[in-house]
Formats: sequence, C-alpha cells, structure tokens
Amino acid sequence: MLRRRFATVLLAIAALVGVQLAGAAPAHAATRTLYYDASQAQEFVAVVDQAATVWNGRVSNVRLVPVTAGRTPNIRVYADNGWPRTYTTSLGNGRWYMGREAVVDGYYPLRIATHEFGHILGLPDRRTGLCSDLMSGSSAPVSCTNANPSTTEAAQVQRNFAAGVAAPQDAPEVLLVG
Repeated sequence: MLRRRFATVLLAIAALVGVQLAGAAPAHAATRTLYYDASQAQEFVAVVDQAATVWNGRVSNVRLVPVTAGRTPNIRVYADNGWPRTYTTSLGNGRWYMGREAVVDGYYPLRIATHEFGHILGLPDRRTGLCSDLMSGSSAPVSCTNANPSTTEAAQVQRNFAAGVAAPQDAPEVLLVG
C-alpha cells in the first residue's frame, strides 16, 4: 500500500515537471504542461497566445501555457522577416519563427501560429493542399483562414503525448504557412 502511494506521488511529481517516464502508458495520461515564451514574437504575441488557445481547446493531455517568471520555457517563439519555420529538439520542446514574409504574402497569421505549434506537438507537414488540414502548410490556398487542427491531427497529438513519441529531428521545417 505504501509503495503504491509512493509510486503515485512520484508519477504526479514527474508529470508536474514535464518528465515522461518509460513503461506502459497509464489508462489515462496526465496532462503535460508546455510553457512557451512569446516575448520575442513582437507584433505576433497575441496571435501566438490565440494559437495556444486553439490547441488547448482541441487536445486534453497537453496544455500550452505562457511561461511565468522563474520557469524555463519548453518553447520559444520569435518573429523575423523570413518564412515561418520550426526547430524541434524533442516532443514539446523547441523554437519557432513567425515569419513576416508569409504574412505579407497574405497567409493568415493565426493559421501560421497554430501550424507551427503543431510541429512542436509532433506533427509533420502533410502537403495535402486542403484548407481543412492545418498541417498542409503553404500548399493550402493563401485565402485559407482555418486555424483549427483536424480531428485526425488532434488525435495524433493526443497519441504523441500519451505514448511519449519523439518528435522528428530532421532539418528545420520551412515554408510552413497556410
């Protein structure tokens, strides 16, 4: 009884600090909180916050939360004059850029931000060309304003965080707008 209680407390502490333990997945996965720092996102801070809210409304076992004082962020968001792109270091960790070039070209800023968070959450580009697919990137029409992950995309994020799947470590994602 004491061992079981200790194990439960240990697992709860690990979940609070964002540690994923190897082994069988529990019947219900604990919610993992990912802290993001949008202080360098310049004029896009509100859009980054809105994108986090979109994801928080679509998945239940991971939460995107603005970083608080004294905490190290899992995710850093920047703005620059290039194309949007993401560099992941592991599932739920990395940095992404809100590229002004895509915004100037007419791509919807909220879709860009939600898409880039999708990469941090372990989703690859799927060049379907469909506006309904958030991860279709720049292959979707410029006029596309859908900033919501599809049911399939949200389910994949749920699986990623339930099973602790590692995010791809390939070259940085570029031209990830739409």
